[in-house]
Amino acid sequence: MLSEYALSLLARLSKRENDADFTGSPDDGEVNDPTQEELYSSWALFILIALLVGSLWTSYYLQVHKIRAVHETVVSIFAGMIVGLIIRVSPGHYIQDAVSFKSSFFFNMLLPPIILNCGYELHLGNFSKNIGPILTFAFGGTFVSAVVLGCILYVWAFLGLEGLKIPFVMALGVGATLSATDPVTILSIFNTYKVDPTLYTIIFGESILNDAVSIVMFETAQKFHGESVGFSSLFKGIGLFLMTFTLSLLIGAIVGVTTAIILRHSQIKNFPSIETCLIMLFAYASYFFSNGCHMSGIVSLLFCGVTLKHYAFFSMSRRTQISVKYIFQTLAQLSENFIFIYLGLSLFTEVELVYKPVLIVVTLLGVCVSRWAAVFPLSRVINFVYRTRSRALGNPYPDELPQQYQLMLFWAGLRGAVGVALAAGLEGEQANALRATILVVVVLTVVVFGGTTARMLEILGIATGVATDDEDDDELEIWAAMVEQRQGQNGQVA
Repeated sequence: MLSEYALSLLARLSKRENDADFTGSPDDGEVNDPTQEELYSSWALFILIALLVGSLWTSYYLQVHKIRAVHETVVSIFAGMIVGLIIRVSPGHYIQDAVSFKSSFFFNMLLPPIILNCGYELHLGNFSKNIGPILTFAFGGTFVSAVVLGCILYVWAFLGLEGLKIPFVMALGVGATLSATDPVTILSIFNTYKVDPTLYTIIFGESILNDAVSIVMFETAQKFHGESVGFSSLFKGIGLFLMTFTLSLLIGAIVGVTTAIILRHSQIKNFPSIETCLIMLFAYASYFFSNGCHMSGIVSLLFCGVTLKHYAFFSMSRRTQISVKYIFQTLAQLSENFIFIYLGLSLFTEVELVYKPVLIVVTLLGVCVSRWAAVFPLSRVINFVYRTRSRALGNPYPDELPQQYQLMLFWAGLRGAVGVALAAGLEGEQANALRATILVVVVLTVVVFGGTTARMLEILGIATGVATDDEDDDELEIWAAMVEQRQGQNGQVA
């Protein structure tokens, strides 16, 4: 209802924008009247909030009525596309500029809550059991995917069929951006269906590490932009990658351990509100400090979240344990829904993008080929190692990753918004065409692969309905906190 009301006012707002007083020339596109600027900013934010409310309400409706044929992320993208189209065809440009995709907003506001929550919610036991496949796909799979897709794009540009000139380093950079998978859609469906924990943990672990690896790979490739690339550049690039990843990991772990020590050796638990705020600020400090040191803030924040959960958690007060858990989850939920709306809006509000249909098709096919190359050969290696180890121990040796798991891993490789945000750092003549291609490929993979994941679970016969103790643990935590609070109140009365 709110979104419909907002849309009905877009035309009138745009008309007022054209008629607004400009102290400069009308062509400079800048509102110099603070009152008018505040007015348009408020309406732009209202439209985004209305879309977010509609997205969350849709999620509630789909879950209550157990509608699994359509996922909320697909609805969010299409809602953003419709609103973006209306904004684009309406006269005026200020609201369009206000809701356009901004990589700084994405990396500083939207992505950190998701990564922090992923690290904090990581089940260390399941992660440790499946550490081999997770690291193989997160590091080896991401590298293979980036190189294969980069080579496909380089060869396509070299053929000159569309007049594209893409240097090899830029092609590798694009390959890195489109190697970042999106965990949100797949994992939310897995949570609904309660998929086998082994498959869930492998995909979850690959996804959260994959984003960090892709970002570091892209930043490493950008450091070679404009330079001549030789065989020695490969070793230099690997060295830069390992150095950045390792130092970023250490920054996050050190901040997490330091937070645990401070909580343990202070009386801050007597002030739960202050304690909760400090924990959040320490976590975000690791992200921005790491970025400021030219490291990877995403890697630091991820491992800071892991360290906080497994070391600082037991030094927190009961109220802070529950508060931190649900604050992280709430912020991550808002960010996830907002990102998909943002992607839908960007298809029409980004005016500088250049769409090349043939390049989009080639890139989409290249993404599928690169995902195949990153999943099936590595799965065979994992199964071979697992069978060899089991045979040496005299145990039965079923495959660690059966065929249906491999197919699900391939299907779960839809691309995420991290790639769109990284694409903002591309430079050169073809940058706008590549940004448009990355945006369209991300949206298509989310809609096609994400929208059919539930059906694929049924086709592949993957076990669902597996009971977990997470929800029961949540209820016990809330119940324990309520009992503690009531006991405290009874003590005060006495």
